[in-house]
Amino acid sequence: MAKYFDVHPENPQPRAIAQVVQLLQDGGLVAYPTDSGYALGTMLGNRDGLERIRSLRHLGPSHHFTLACSEFAQLGQYVQMDNDIFRTVKAHTPGPYTFILKATREAPKVMLHPKKKTVGVRVPQHTTALALLAEIGPLMSSTLILPGETEPMTEGWLVQEELGNSLDAVLDSGDAGLEPTTVIDLSGDEVEIVRVGAGDVSDFEE
Repeated sequence: MAKYFDVHPENPQPRAIAQVVQLLQDGGLVAYPTDSGYALGTMLGNRDGLERIRSLRHLGPSHHFTLACSEFAQLGQYVQMDNDIFRTVKAHTPGPYTFILKATREAPKVMLHPKKKTVGVRVPQHTTALALLAEIGPLMSSTLILPGETEPMTEGWLVQEELGNSLDAVLDSGDAGLEPTTVIDLSGDEVEIVRVGAGDVSDFEE
């Protein structure tokens, strides 16, 4: 059964964050709150953790996983950005957006799109998520949308109740967003709005 950590939404207790970090470093899979519902996260390169996410969400091989980072400055290590893309992503970060971009060699191969060699990146605008990411570094993540559903899970206690046997930890601060991220593909010649979610898409429309 997953360990359940109930933390303060504005000042998440460092001891609880440290315990979640340890579980991740030990190869675990955790659910954590973001500004766009709950997300599943595991350490960079943790193939087993990624397969557990695939199994939980019934995801196919072409699903775009996301690198969740604590700050914009980290993104350049993992994805390729020319000047225009750099400015676009920076203007919408942090926030409820996931950007799909061509990966660099530093991005974990296990999470890349098998044909496009692309990966999603985002910086959440959420105190607890940022506290976790600041301690652990980037996480391989996916929005916690269960099979057959279109919206993410938003209640930590419910995540624990429904998925506790499949996770190592649930981090709950009682304030997850209600809509998934807006997903914008900037990897090709044309901007593609893959999913309309919490982020305004007007800047990306023709």
